[in-house]
Amino acid sequence: MDVELLYFDQCPHWRLADERLREALTAVGRADQSISYVQVDTAEDAAGSGFAGSPTILVNGRDPFRAPGPTPGGLSCRLFSTPNGLAGSPTVEQLSSVLR
Repeated sequence: MDVELLYFDQCPHWRLADERLREALTAVGRADQSISYVQVDTAEDAAGSGFAGSPTILVNGRDPFRAPGPTPGGLSCRLFSTPNGLAGSPTVEQLSSVLR
């Protein structure tokens, strides 16, 4: 499995997503799974990488949380729909379900 975390350093959400992603990997028995971190610094980097805001989590090259339709471009923080409303990261449970 290939797991990438794309982030914009000035958006704090990526740190929470990293923490939850590690918890989710442990929960599904993949604690030894490596995560590739990709810092997105420019709008050009964002446009060429599948970046949908910080954080963007790719599993085998696919963004399992991407909403239908066009992706907002540029460097911005991303919000995710969770059972508790909008948040800066998917929940551990949401991440676990896409990592199984």
